Amino acid sequence: MEKNATAHHDERIARMTFASVYPLYLAKVLKKNRTQEELHQIIEWLTGYDEARLQTLIEEKVTFETFFQHATLHPNAHLITGVICGYRVEEIENPLTQQVRYLDKLVDELAKGRKMEKILR
Repeated sequence: MEKNATAHHDERIARMTFASVYPLYLAKVLKKNRTQEELHQIIEWLTGYDEARLQTLIEEKVTFETFFQHATLHPNAHLITGVICGYRVEEIENPLTQQVRYLDKLVDELAKGRKMEKILR
């Protein structure tokens, strides 16, 4: 992707609200017979946010930028690799975009039936 398109893509992701994407994550995992509890478990593993904090962030309609600014990223987050939305997660240069894609990848793995102990590296 050319640099301007990448910058625009990164900006768009930064401005998206977590609250707008969360229902999509939830629908995706529920459709594949996984649970909301499992979804929250992987979000907490990646970000450090417990269920109460997650609910507050959804209600406040924080952007992904704010969501990840206040997160305590798991020290093993860098072990999340693979392709999501056509991008190799480990090669994404923008830190925020990479963090959002980490979350996308974890949700994807959960929906694909991967064992929780494999998802939580």
